[in-house]
Amino acid sequence: MRAVACGLCVGLMALAGCAQQPSDPGAEAAAVAAAERWLGMIDSKKYGESWDDAAAMFRKAVPRDQWQRQLEALREPMGALQTRQVASKAYRTALPGAPDGKYVVIQFRASFEKKKSAVETVTPMLDADGQWRVSGYFIK
Repeated sequence: MRAVACGLCVGLMALAGCAQQPSDPGAEAAAVAAAERWLGMIDSKKYGESWDDAAAMFRKAVPRDQWQRQLEALREPMGALQTRQVASKAYRTALPGAPDGKYVVIQFRASFEKKKSAVETVTPMLDADGQWRVSGYFIK
């Protein structure tokens, strides 16, 4: 199993222990749209642009050049994206190891040219500028 863990993803593994929170359909829809747009950058090998568009917290946690190297090493061997669909989404106001805020933890089922089954966990957050931006990405 290979994975890229950035920003909040370390805390995502502990999500199973988080208390259930009410959903926020508007936030979830906006976060899914932001995640899909951001994943499109990665699918197009625009790794630097994906860093530029990530949440401020993400950019502080991972240097741009490191992010580009990690993604290239992870995604290039998988080949082109074949399919991706939302498997689950959960609105959260608290995540382990992260400041309180507005987050949506989204899991996508994905298939790639050379990796038929993968799960991508993307965590957009409502950034200080009022935009939903990705704060964490994990793939296995």
